[in-house]
Amino acid sequence: QVQLVESGGGMVQAGDSLRLSCAASGRTFSGYIMGWFRQAPGKEREFVASIRWSGGSSIYDDSVKGRFTISIDNAKNTVYLQMNSLKPEDTAVYYCATRHALVISYLDWGQGTQVTVSS
Repeated sequence: QVQLVESGGGMVQAGDSLRLSCAASGRTFSGYIMGWFRQAPGKEREFVASIRWSGGSSIYDDSVKGRFTISIDNAKNTVYLQMNSLKPEDTAVYYCATRHALVISYLDWGQGTQVTVSS
C-alpha cells in the first residue's frame, strides 16, 4: 500500500529555515499530485503547497508564497518543502499527501511531522 513518511520537523526560532521531506512508496506516482498540508492546534487542516509528480507547476497558499518552496526528487521518490523566514504562525503538524491528478480529494496521508516556531 501507499506509504508517505515525513521527516525534518523540529523546533526553531522565527526567521529560521527548515526542510521537510516526504518519502513516498507503494505505487508508481506518475500522474499524481503531491501536497503539503498543516494543522495548528485548535484549527482545521489547511493546504500549504502542491506539485505534480512529474515536476513543473506548483501551487502555494498565499500565507507561504515567497517563503516556502515545494520540490520533488523523482529518483529518490521524495517530496521536499523548504521553509524559509519561518514565523510563529507556521507552527503546526505538517502532513504530506497524494492524489491522482484526476481526483479532487487527497486519499493517502503521512503521519505528520511537528514544526514549532518560537518568537
